[in-house]
Amino acid sequence: MYENVEELVKKLSDAHGISGYEDEIRDIIKAELEDHVDEIKVDRMGNIICVKNGKDYSQMIAAHMDEIGFMVKYIEDSGFLRITPIGGWFSQTALNQRVILHGKKGRIVGVLGCKPPHFMRDDERKKIIDIKDMFIDIGAESKEEVKEMGIDIGTPVTIDRECVRLGNRITGKAFDDRAGVAIMIEALRRTESDATIYAVGTVQEEVGLKGARTSSFALEPDVALAIDVAPSTDYPGAESVKLDVKLDWGPVITVADAQGRGLIAPKVVVDWLVETAEKHEIEYQLEVGEGGTTDATAIHLTKAGIPTGVVSVPARYIHTPVEVISLKDVDLSAELVARALESAEKYIKK
Repeated sequence: MYENVEELVKKLSDAHGISGYEDEIRDIIKAELEDHVDEIKVDRMGNIICVKNGKDYSQMIAAHMDEIGFMVKYIEDSGFLRITPIGGWFSQTALNQRVILHGKKGRIVGVLGCKPPHFMRDDERKKIIDIKDMFIDIGAESKEEVKEMGIDIGTPVTIDRECVRLGNRITGKAFDDRAGVAIMIEALRRTESDATIYAVGTVQEEVGLKGARTSSFALEPDVALAIDVAPSTDYPGAESVKLDVKLDWGPVITVADAQGRGLIAPKVVVDWLVETAEKHEIEYQLEVGEGGTTDATAIHLTKAGIPTGVVSVPARYIHTPVEVISLKDVDLSAELVARALESAEKYIKK
């Protein structure tokens, strides 16, 4: 039913790019949208900006291209690599994963290890293992051999994981925010808005919303939507959060996030999205979040302020290599964004 959407999400999820190294994802966006827009440019930060020309009223839809990962910070004489996290990790989800190092001579496979429990004291076994105590094994036996393989200080590292089916859903890495990128692409293809649309693949969201800040400053749109994922609460242990966000219930419309420290969406923006969903009979969910935030936080504070909202896909196990999403939610999110772009000017004036 959602074959085209699934293929696009898989292509984006299987691509690699930590913050600051989003080249592969940028290339996919360009290939997917070059026949649907009038101009594609890459700014000095690395954001890709796809422009569909229309009338003077302008709209920005943004999805971040980067995924969380690691970077090599030290090479042991014995050939093992020490790393630092890039983005927010719960360290236990990283331990014993297979990884890819993106070196000067191409990709090198490695594994994330640590001291085995057989060698740990009783008190050590009870502690969470920090990433600083892990290392990457690439099969090298010396620092010199590591460098001969094209690996050096600063080499980016991503998780080695492919997107696959999980029943009627899919699981993979980096749905945060490659699912959002897929929605951005699909929405731009589907919309019949006559406004000027900027579809922006932003860089470095996971480390400070950086690309959203600079691109929105340059574009200064009349209205903006950030497209991301929202942690779902439909699995054991998550119910205690007292938040109704579930897979297959449709796109999530953010009312506020990070207890208001991030985005408090303007009422007119929430009304615009909700009324659009109801008019087109698109299932939706409302979210008041207490945890993280999105590119919308940076966008809405740009210059004199930009009315900004967030449309998200519910996702289980975010910031892990095994995130789970519903293709139905991806499809409905793209439909909501596409239809919302057609009615924004009725709600939010220049």
